[in-house]
Amino acid sequence: MTINFEYYKVFYYVSRYGSLTAAAKELCISQPAVSQAVRQLEKEAGTRLFSRTSKGVLLTREGELLYRYVKSGVESLLEGQRMLERMLGMDMGEVRIGASDMTLQFFLLPFLEQFHQQFPNIKVNVSNAPTPETIESLTEGRIDFGVVTTPFEAGKGIRQIPVMPFRNVFIAGKRFEYLKGKELDYKVLSGLPCIFLEKNTSTRTFMDRFLEEHSIRLTPEFELAISDMVVQFAKRNMGVGCVMEGFAREALERGEVFELKFRREMPLRQICVVTGDENLISLAGRSLFQMITGGEQRNYGNDTEENGK
Repeated sequence: MTINFEYYKVFYYVSRYGSLTAAAKELCISQPAVSQAVRQLEKEAGTRLFSRTSKGVLLTREGELLYRYVKSGVESLLEGQRMLERMLGMDMGEVRIGASDMTLQFFLLPFLEQFHQQFPNIKVNVSNAPTPETIESLTEGRIDFGVVTTPFEAGKGIRQIPVMPFRNVFIAGKRFEYLKGKELDYKVLSGLPCIFLEKNTSTRTFMDRFLEEHSIRLTPEFELAISDMVVQFAKRNMGVGCVMEGFAREALERGEVFELKFRREMPLRQICVVTGDENLISLAGRSLFQMITGGEQRNYGNDTEENGK
């Protein structure tokens, strides 16, 4: 037996209100159309479902049995329809983002603030992880998109959109002031204690590759998880640290550290938004994605700071 869902929908409202007129009003159709749907359902079901009274209609025993099942099914479908309408109206939904502490705090945060003001009922789920882990999460479909820093290995089907350049700098404390103001060769680092980030970060990967191009392979005295600690160690004269420009600005302005100058600057890096199949991104995710990658670009100047990733 195949019965049109609309018949069940009419049956639900007639049963709920005990009135053909009330059901017609709720469904925005005519009362004769409701009556016709009920008659057709009874014909298909092979039994009477309602008893007509002067005050309306009452369910028969067969009708009560059917209503117990129809009620949950119709209400679930109606709730799904309402939730879909809310989602399409950006009144609900979820965005899943992968980002490092740096890209979140110093790039994403203004966009998230703007997005939350515009769509306060959208949940934003941010997974904090180094770039390689964010790429892995994207590949496995755990996030809508990621905000990462170069260099990184992007698999097939991963699209990357550069959104902001930045550069790395080497800093040191007063113990190493004999290097201040000099134009240095990177080989000088071989004779200095070094403070670097861990190897699972894009910053460390970038620096190691760049130095290897100059035939320099360093074994740092300290390997740390976050850039803030690199700055702290450098302030305490424990070695020469490598961080992103801007991250050590406060310490530089206070004279607690200084920037080492080299004959050749390291190339610029990029903050990139990475995504897979954009059709698989949630509606809310696409809205935030377009806010970040499209339209007028914000000028962040030197506020390109990394908190350890």
